[in-house]
Amino acid sequence: MWRAASALSSRCAHRCAAQPIIFANNVGPSISRRGTNAAAAAKHTSSHLRTFSSQSNQADYLCVHVFVSVKPGTEEDFMLASLENARASSLEEGIARFDVIQQEDDPSKFVLVEVYKNADAPAAHKGTNHYAQWRKTVEHMMAEPRKAIKYKNLFPATCDGWDYGADANLE
Repeated sequence: MWRAASALSSRCAHRCAAQPIIFANNVGPSISRRGTNAAAAAKHTSSHLRTFSSQSNQADYLCVHVFVSVKPGTEEDFMLASLENARASSLEEGIARFDVIQQEDDPSKFVLVEVYKNADAPAAHKGTNHYAQWRKTVEHMMAEPRKAIKYKNLFPATCDGWDYGADANLE
């Protein structure tokens, strides 16, 4: 769905000023509307403009994927501890997203997808009580040291594409 600046998430709206951005034919709608033909997408694009500030709403976020392998038999405990940490982490001011995913064909493998809004946010996260508790709880469950890889996000390019918003229902 295309949203106007007034519908942005509450954590992002204070940084956003409305400025129209016009997508070239087939760029916006063809990505988000599966099964739409090019003519219909072009018509939709021309009649529905997405408005947000391309500067103040820019999401220059740091995305960190933390790869974790746990010992057999600890998968459930690791998942519960990680979900508790993710719930608390998702409320931090500097975090846009904090996802916990588990590999389908090997339940001992997890990835934590952490999306930070600024360069100071990872250190702030590591200074929280919930992170310290998570680390202490899962330390003995690790089959090997966890590995983190940092990425620069390219898409979504705006903060409203990443942020849950304070009123999001995550469970």
